Amino acid sequence: MTKNKAIMIGAGLANMAAAVYLIQEGKWKGSQITFYSLDDHGSNDGSTASEAADEYWNKTHPLENSKGFIARGGRMLNYRTYVDLMDLLSRIPSATEKGMTAAEDTRDFDAKHRTFDKARLMEGGKGIINGGKLGLNNKDRMKLTELILMPDSKEEKLDNVTIADYFKDDPHMFTTNFWYMWETTFAFRVQSSAQELRRYMHQMIYEFTQIEHLVGVNRTRYNQFESIMLSLINYLKDQGVKIVLNRRVTNFEFKNTPMQDEITVTALRMTNTETGEEEDVPVDDDTAVIFTNGSITDSATLGDFNTPAPENMDYGAAASLWKKATNRFYNLGNPDKFFNDRNASEWVSFTLTTKDHTLLNEITRITTQVPGNALNSFISTSPITPMGNKDVNMSIVVHHQPHFTTQKPNESVIWGYFLYPRRTGEFVDKQYIKMTGKEMVEELLGQLSKVDPGPGNIMDKKQAIMDSVINCIPSYMPYASALFNNRAKTDRPKVIPEHSTNLAFTGEFVEQPYQMVFTEQSAVRSGEIAAYHFAGVPMAKLVKNPRYDKDVKTLAKATKKMFE
Repeated sequence: MTKNKAIMIGAGLANMAAAVYLIQEGKWKGSQITFYSLDDHGSNDGSTASEAADEYWNKTHPLENSKGFIARGGRMLNYRTYVDLMDLLSRIPSATEKGMTAAEDTRDFDAKHRTFDKARLMEGGKGIINGGKLGLNNKDRMKLTELILMPDSKEEKLDNVTIADYFKDDPHMFTTNFWYMWETTFAFRVQSSAQELRRYMHQMIYEFTQIEHLVGVNRTRYNQFESIMLSLINYLKDQGVKIVLNRRVTNFEFKNTPMQDEITVTALRMTNTETGEEEDVPVDDDTAVIFTNGSITDSATLGDFNTPAPENMDYGAAASLWKKATNRFYNLGNPDKFFNDRNASEWVSFTLTTKDHTLLNEITRITTQVPGNALNSFISTSPITPMGNKDVNMSIVVHHQPHFTTQKPNESVIWGYFLYPRRTGEFVDKQYIKMTGKEMVEELLGQLSKVDPGPGNIMDKKQAIMDSVINCIPSYMPYASALFNNRAKTDRPKVIPEHSTNLAFTGEFVEQPYQMVFTEQSAVRSGEIAAYHFAGVPMAKLVKNPRYDKDVKTLAKATKKMFE
């Protein structure tokens, strides 16, 4: 059902993509589109710490140290599969590089800074591990092959099946270099959805052959906000789009119909988070409502050098609204599957800013590579999992510097995360979730020292490194891996649900054929579909997605790699 106006709930990547496609493909004017959102970045954030400290979740927990930079996460791109994202970026000017589109900017930077990770895995007592040796046995190969060859029509066999369930007769899988690299590249856990793992194995099958070096990874010139989101914001504002921030939409009003299955939004209730005032926004018959129904950074909190990030037990702004819709209609999914199991979804990340390059130079020496292509995982040599297997303790990403446009030449910014935040550190006797930024730096240095034996160990420079720290900001994200939580296909709504006349869902918590979540690709695709639907653009015009899982040469290379 075509419309002539749109209200966007949430101003993340998916809805901003929808707005671009409404303007360029639907031929809408920007003035026909209004955003209501808590912020203008969603999960694609990146800012100075002082700017982040002003965000709504820290008003009750103000930061002592608001120096340095913060990005709660980071985005790896992949041109071969992120075709909708690259199409979107080709349509808007770069926010930082004059005369370039955002796509040209990214390709230009990436061509000059190719990813080739020499130290993908490092282990205490052994140093750099040869990740090219995947360590698979025949049973591992058989189970992976079953996933790769499983057709789309059989995917529902994996409804409510965890990765641990799928490999229950093959615990060896979780001791392989393949698993350590896959786990830390894509942030899967053993309790994550096997259905989602299957989609990754299908859509990223060519990455299987080069995962030890991550040569398929592409990166933006700067952080995800300045290189992607700011480009979108500038373009949309130039087009006359209205972006209203500090608004939390708290409820829908739906049309009452005899059958009670027609989904028609007639009004929105929202809270102005600056004033606390309640507002009602009517939705007329000519208006579409495009709603990002979940966010992996909802309810996130920040700490600082001397303060751990506090836990926020809020169910999440977007998920809470989604749940209210599911209470009314039966075919809109089940948000509890994703937002009611923090044990499966929580992370702690940290952003470390230093005033000189002492730490950066030490990491360069240990990993034998320059910043910009290092994504390193540190593996414990002691049993720390319920199965008694070694596993990854922490991961860090050392970006090309500068990672922020306002970063000084002498400053370094490093990002890292703990996929299992309730585990206890080896060098700081605390759960990661309870560590201050200072303690996370100490844990990082301890982990690096395990792979740096002999004279001249990094610990010899510990004091100089600690003195160089401007800030280290922990971020607790209770829903960072929620999109991977174990589920059935019906637990996520379709972009355009059955019986919906004006409501669409976008983002990482919608069901799209073939698409894998946790990617800029799936977010953009959902917004593109919603825009085409309400603008009356034929779906045949959607960007064509390649299917490498059906390419014989790619499958042959993957098969060969399994035996290395």
